[in-house]
Amino acid sequence: MGRGDPSDEEWARLEPHLPANRGRGGRWKCHRRVINGILFRQRTGLPWRDLPPCSGSWKTVHDRHRRWSADGTWERILRAVQTDADAEGRIDRSMVSVDSTTCRAHQHAAGASTRAPKIPGRCRSPARHRPDEALGRSRGGLTSKIHLAREGGRRPLGFVITPGQCGGDAPQMIPVLEEIRVPRQAGGRPRTRPDHVGGDKAYSSGRNRRHLRRRQIKHTIPEPRDQRANRRRRGSQGGRPTGFDKAIYRRRNEVERTINRLKTSRAIATRFDKRAYVFHGTVTVAAIRLWLRPE
Repeated sequence: MGRGDPSDEEWARLEPHLPANRGRGGRWKCHRRVINGILFRQRTGLPWRDLPPCSGSWKTVHDRHRRWSADGTWERILRAVQTDADAEGRIDRSMVSVDSTTCRAHQHAAGASTRAPKIPGRCRSPARHRPDEALGRSRGGLTSKIHLAREGGRRPLGFVITPGQCGGDAPQMIPVLEEIRVPRQAGGRPRTRPDHVGGDKAYSSGRNRRHLRRRQIKHTIPEPRDQRANRRRRGSQGGRPTGFDKAIYRRRNEVERTINRLKTSRAIATRFDKRAYVFHGTVTVAAIRLWLRPE
């Protein structure tokens, strides 16, 4: 086992949720060797062709990561791992914070084909495909942005990837919260509603607050000075002052620490993937890795 590879305990948690061989001859030879190669590339950020020989054929490793990113296999594995953690009582929903981070894009991430990609063996595009490839041009160059929601244990519950210059954080809060779907082992509807949501001033908007009140979710989001002045200027029509608890707001640093844990992977801190759905799969693999680690 190499440095950074999943331990036997982590592999025992992951293996039951991997696609099984079906039919004569089987389709997959060795999941563990290929996944170790995917994690090695994610951790180091090197080109796929430069994978070490112990990972096997670089083409096999790359194609499996691309295929599983396209057909949603990585996302299904993430949901399954979260379901196991929920059954063991390892998910802390008492405070779910949202935040975003910008990832610089390498020059090799640009230049994707303008034609929509197809899922191998199927005639439809990946669900996470974006025509803009989630790649935007900011003052510093090409960037992508990860909007993230995390639970109290500093592990991702859901995330959305957008171009780096695409609007602000407030419009992405509701899509990020809609990505929180933790299935239940006993069956039934998945758990989608956190107990409490926290965010910084960038997420303060009437639309977000109405959405949280409609879903009966408590929230701690500071109100910017201009919004506070506008509310006071309108008098009784401006509504009540927003509640704010400083003690709860101190826990917002947990989402920043979650982002730091994700960006220890060089393939996330710097985007190398041309396609948005492949980069989404890369972030999903990093999230799975955090869920597999012991407390």
